[in-house]
Amino acid sequence: MDLDKHRTPAPYEGGEGCLTTLVRIPVRIVVLVLVLPVRMLWDLLVAGGRLLDRLLLRPLSRAADWFCDQVLAPAVKALAWLATALFVWPWVGLWRHVVVPVVRYGVVVPLVWLHSAVLVPAWHGLRWTYTRLLVPAVTGLVTLLLVWPAVGLWRYLLRPLGIAAAWLVTTLLVLPVVWVYGSVLTPLGRGVAWVLGLVGRGVAWVLGLVGRGMAVLGQGLWTGAVWLVMTLLVRPVAWAYRRVLAPLGREVVAAVGVAWRIAGFISRAVGRVLARLAWHLVGAPATWVFRAVCTPVGHFLRDAVWTPARRAARDAGHAVRGALSTARETLRMARRDAWRALVGKPQAGDARKTGGSAARTLGRTTTVPSAAPASEISPQVGRTVERG
Repeated sequence: MDLDKHRTPAPYEGGEGCLTTLVRIPVRIVVLVLVLPVRMLWDLLVAGGRLLDRLLLRPLSRAADWFCDQVLAPAVKALAWLATALFVWPWVGLWRHVVVPVVRYGVVVPLVWLHSAVLVPAWHGLRWTYTRLLVPAVTGLVTLLLVWPAVGLWRYLLRPLGIAAAWLVTTLLVLPVVWVYGSVLTPLGRGVAWVLGLVGRGVAWVLGLVGRGMAVLGQGLWTGAVWLVMTLLVRPVAWAYRRVLAPLGREVVAAVGVAWRIAGFISRAVGRVLARLAWHLVGAPATWVFRAVCTPVGHFLRDAVWTPARRAARDAGHAVRGALSTARETLRMARRDAWRALVGKPQAGDARKTGGSAARTLGRTTTVPSAAPASEISPQVGRTVERG
């Protein structure tokens, strides 16, 4: 009994009202009817997007990657090499072997000589003439004609006249004005200021009394207006929001969530039924056609067409590379012959005397430019090997 007397009561929990119970089920039914088409359309769009990605976008992406790697990149490299060979290398050679020497020895070297041999001495001579002759002459002339007359005029005429004029102005004008200001105007101004101060304090006291009365009246009117607004507008609106709108809004939000989940279940069930029908009507026949018809045809095309074509393309590539290497070797030999024709043949006196090659061998460390490499085996060793 004592324990029952001292036990604290359980906190009060307000139950759901009649309005909530009456509104919940109709609202959920209406929201389900409205949300179900939206959810089915959303699931249909999601499934269509996944199917489009799996059947169209991914194969297109792989095909685009293969095309870029196998076709477009080699073509771009070949075009770049061709453009470099046709447009860049000739201009580089022209710039390096024609324009740069002409500009260097035809323009820069003469300009440098002209600057160092002509312009610099001329500039030094003009500067010496200006600093040593012209500037001292002009300075002395200006001093003689302008500075000395102005200094004499100021010292012996203008300065004494200014001192006399200042003494007259101070005696006849400044001292009388200072006396009038200090003895007459200053006491008169102080008396006027004292009278105006008394009048201002009286006016301020009267305005303060009027202002306090108006403030009390305005505060009372504001308190009454606030009480009327709170009683007639704010409290009814707060009661309607707390008792009607808030429960209705919570129920609508909960109904939307429940309806969305139920619509998802219904949509997935309908989607499974449609997917099963699509598989039996389209997928299974298409799979059989792919396995029974397309796969053998593809293997036949791969073995009979694609493999021979790839082998022929590889052989053609080897032939083209061989032709290019031969052309490169021919061009190298032609360039070497042209260089020999321009600068002359290499000096091979030692090679004629000894009767051997001018190239570097095991017994000679001298290397002649443009000479073919000689055998690294001495003639004695070669004859010994042949006899053996």
